Amino acid sequence: MHRDVQDPGGQEFRVRKRGWRAGGWRCFAVAGAAAAVLLGVSGCAKMDAAMDKQWWVVDFNPGTPAATVLHVRAACSHVANTPPMALPASHSSINLMYGIRYNTTNSSPANLAELQTCLQKFTSVQGVDPEDVGDEGS
Repeated sequence: MHRDVQDPGGQEFRVRKRGWRAGGWRCFAVAGAAAAVLLGVSGCAKMDAAMDKQWWVVDFNPGTPAATVLHVRAACSHVANTPPMALPASHSSINLMYGIRYNTTNSSPANLAELQTCLQKFTSVQGVDPEDVGDEGS
């Protein structure tokens, strides 16, 4: 878009009208680039948070009844910063024996020691396996 303008000497010339439409594509390009950078940074943060997840899997003696497994889970769920993770969808004895996990992502060494002490009170517990995202699928 143009408009005709006259200078003080009386000479006419055309001036490009600068408005929303004239430079609007630049504004959208800059906004799009900024959005892409923000999404990239937030994506990295989410990936880092996912990679930092850690948990303990409780190992039970073979043949431990499901009721005992659930009792141990409940008895040691009071440890700060170390909540039990969700139970497997199927509550069979085998799924529960290998499905009792405590989220240790935010646990201090003192929290971990308290959880281990609690678990050791039960003769049906063989031990724990510390795991993280890198251990999944192996």
